Amino acid sequence: MPSLPELELIRGTLDMLILRTLSWAPMHGLAVLRWIEGATGNRLQIEEGALYPALHRLELKGWLAAEWGYTDQGRNAKFYRLTPSGRKQLTAELTRWQRYTEAVGLLLSAEPAR
Repeated sequence: MPSLPELELIRGTLDMLILRTLSWAPMHGLAVLRWIEGATGNRLQIEEGALYPALHRLELKGWLAAEWGYTDQGRNAKFYRLTPSGRKQLTAELTRWQRYTEAVGLLLSAEPAR
């Protein structure tokens, strides 16, 4: 398969992607980044400079909780998990995303105005 260009994240989607990623299990920051990249076949490249401020912001909002632990490689890392408030926010974000993509789909399949 030919290499595809990286896709730019639509403003505001990183939070939703992080919440969705952490909805399955707690992860440290680098694992979140790698999971998103792997799940998208490396079509979405998340910069650490965007990821860690987003994780911190979501923690401050109460959507994530964090505690220090050790990675499989024995390194000390901050592990993030979704809080009940974060799960509620994820549901709201997914609903909003579905409405948005449906609206864009309607626009893209619309006939030209006469």
